[in-house]
Amino acid sequence: MKNIFFFLAFLVINTSLSAQANTHVYLLDITTKNGKIKLENLKNISNNKGYNNQPSFYNNNTIIYAATRNGQTDIAWYNIPDATTTYFTNTTSGSEYSPLKIPGKEAISAIRLDKDGLQRLYAYNVKTAASKVLLKDQKVGYHVWYNEHILVSSVLVEDRMDLVVSNLKDNTNTTVQKNVGRSLHKIPNSDLVSFISKEKDTWTVKSMNPITGATAVIKSLPLNIEDMNWLADGTMIMGLGKLIAKFNPKTDKDFSVLHRFEEDEINQISRIAVSADGKHLAIVSEESPAVIVQKQVDTYNKVDLEGFASCYAKDVVVRKFPGDTLYTGKETLKANYKQYLDNNKSCVKVVNRMVMGNTVIDEELATDNGKNNRQVAIYQVENGKITSMTFLFEKEPNPGVEAIVKEQLVAYNAKDIDAFTKTFADDIKAFDYPNTPSFEGKEKLRDMFTGFFTTTPDLHSEIKNRMVIGNIVIDLEEVTANGDNFGAVAIYEVTNGKIASMYFIR
Repeated sequence: MKNIFFFLAFLVINTSLSAQANTHVYLLDITTKNGKIKLENLKNISNNKGYNNQPSFYNNNTIIYAATRNGQTDIAWYNIPDATTTYFTNTTSGSEYSPLKIPGKEAISAIRLDKDGLQRLYAYNVKTAASKVLLKDQKVGYHVWYNEHILVSSVLVEDRMDLVVSNLKDNTNTTVQKNVGRSLHKIPNSDLVSFISKEKDTWTVKSMNPITGATAVIKSLPLNIEDMNWLADGTMIMGLGKLIAKFNPKTDKDFSVLHRFEEDEINQISRIAVSADGKHLAIVSEESPAVIVQKQVDTYNKVDLEGFASCYAKDVVVRKFPGDTLYTGKETLKANYKQYLDNNKSCVKVVNRMVMGNTVIDEELATDNGKNNRQVAIYQVENGKITSMTFLFEKEPNPGVEAIVKEQLVAYNAKDIDAFTKTFADDIKAFDYPNTPSFEGKEKLRDMFTGFFTTTPDLHSEIKNRMVIGNIVIDLEEVTANGDNFGAVAIYEVTNGKIASMYFIR
């Protein structure tokens, strides 16, 4: 394993965010200790239910961001020294997004989306809050200021965004490239702006000179990631689940881990902003999926059917492990649970929980009409809603299944390929959860892991949590590989004393 992205791609990740998912803005201090960059003193500065997103630094002591209140999205203004929040706008005719300081002026630019659907870029006077349209004929999605009269934007065109350079002095708009992303930033100590090109299947970070229009490739992205930014020393950073990765084009061959968040509230990092003095970092994190799952547990126990159903996506899929679909759709789910709760006294107690990315795995003690049953529920959460729920029911205890999984782990850590493959069935099948095939057959497994064991001298897996139900073992693992640490969940299905199938969650 040469880098974190190869490993994470093997285990599957999901970094997508909807524009209106429940998100929060967090602030961190950037320090340097023994020549290494450290991120410290995590603090939720939004503390506001709903959409809090798109932070930027107005100055070294002030963060501006988009925040939902009273059914609309306004520009919030956070003072770092005082730890206070005020609202800069209160536009009842629409909502503002992506606020930025306009260079050389006491003014802010922001995207305004009016209730009639009109989307335009506005400038707001900081002292008076008076506003005016900056680009009348451009449907700007995202933007960055090159100087006080040159603007670089991702402009919505049909089903894509194009990179456009606008000169406010001569009222010209020049399209530099088609099909780009939303992340636009000035590159420190240069006269260039970075953007993410989506022209090809593999996305790339590129530089662009807004004066000449010249572009150049900086780095290809092994995973298609929307958001990145730059530290003051020219290091590229981007969020990836619960970690921030870094890459310096001048000194690094590939990405490595800058910081891994252990805090439960950090999940699916997206937007990143860095203060001009390089002392502060602002990030956006999607609300932890554990919060949403716990809400549905609590509302179920209160027999609050509306509250319970509100936790689920419209097209939620309910399955029996591994992939038998029981039914789909929130309305069907609501009807089924109403019928059951109308005729039964039921409650659920969570006795163990794993969280990995957007997946929550609960070991539950379900009590129905006084009878206790153990079960495991696997919840996948996207954009603040449960999109799938998969049940594993304990038909009867099977205490022998754990032994073979333990034997497999010992061999894995010893990098003993013969002992390792011995624990698997000849027709072993591996999947990226829930049902995407990864490989099949013991020989394929041997080939893959022989190379892995050989090229990863520090390989080690430590079990952080384990659930055993029937013939299924679920492990939350922390893996060390080539100097990096990664979390993963492995689900092992044991048949006739051998691991017959396994599912990976990342």
